Amino acid sequence: MPTQTYSVTGLTCDHCVHAVTEELSGIDGVTGVTIDLVPGDASAVAVTSAEPLDQEAVVAALDEAGDYHLTS
Repeated sequence: MPTQTYSVTGLTCDHCVHAVTEELSGIDGVTGVTIDLVPGDASAVAVTSAEPLDQEAVVAALDEAGDYHLTS
């Protein structure tokens, strides 16, 4: 199972981690989400899934969770 790591801004606390984890876990095929929280900077979000994820699905999940954005 591939794991993709994303750099995400906007996460500041455990509530943010929970919200993002819940939304990303809802994407079909996702089997695990791990977040290395870095308040005030970009956090590393690792997503393990059966197949590589479509970036649009990740962006939509982050938007649903709150004001979180992928960095380039």
